Amino acid sequence: MKRLCVHGVFVALLLAFVAPAAAAGKVGVVLLHGKGGMPESRMMNPLIEAMRGAGFLVATPEMTWSRKRRYDASYEAALAEIARAVAAIRAQGATRIVVAGQSQGANAALGYGARHGGVAGIAAIAPGHVPEYFATLDDIGAALSRAKALVAAGKGDEKSAYPDVNQGDNSMVAASARAYVSHFDPDGPAVMSRNAAGLKPGIALLWIHGEKDRPNERRGREYAFDRAPPNPLSRYIVVEGGHGATPGIGAGRIVDWIKSLQ
Repeated sequence: MKRLCVHGVFVALLLAFVAPAAAAGKVGVVLLHGKGGMPESRMMNPLIEAMRGAGFLVATPEMTWSRKRRYDASYEAALAEIARAVAAIRAQGATRIVVAGQSQGANAALGYGARHGGVAGIAAIAPGHVPEYFATLDDIGAALSRAKALVAAGKGDEKSAYPDVNQGDNSMVAASARAYVSHFDPDGPAVMSRNAAGLKPGIALLWIHGEKDRPNERRGREYAFDRAPPNPLSRYIVVEGGHGATPGIGAGRIVDWIKSLQ
């Protein structure tokens, strides 16, 4: 009888430890690269490795602002691609999902969180791509007006060369007028402050950037973070280094924050 009681206590203790782990389930992260980057790179790999080392399922889709694609799809279409990546990682068994991104990927992560619930958190890593700033630049402002005119004339699918800027480096991209407007319009869908304010209920926000980031991106917590719906798990973090170093330098703190959502 005593043996049965001891066995029963052992089983109860085992269930006490196993049940919470089972309830927590697998964590899935959809990680979005930055402008002109690729899903796995010297910049992103330390963070990817840290996430996988923590046991997270990690999806790294190639987005429309990659080095190869260069705005071959609109901002709205990019959010649909993220939704498919979220569904795919959920199908792999993830029960708690975070959408994270670096630079322009952070911008899109915020855009996704403003339009889709069902995720535990949004991690905005060295957030970049600020349409309301780009529109003040002479070349982009003029190109944006030209693209808007084409959209208004029913020629939104017409492709042309448009200017872009990435951390002070200017380039030209071949994009449709509609796609260009969707990514660069200061009144359009890619404005981070507006998307942060519109995050769906229950979504925690991590905003992490480098102390040496460019002033355009280092706008302070009042720009977007403080506009997000209050959440006790949201965090605003500044790390050493600059824009490209944040994923690596901040990897441990990003992983710890994701774990805190469990």
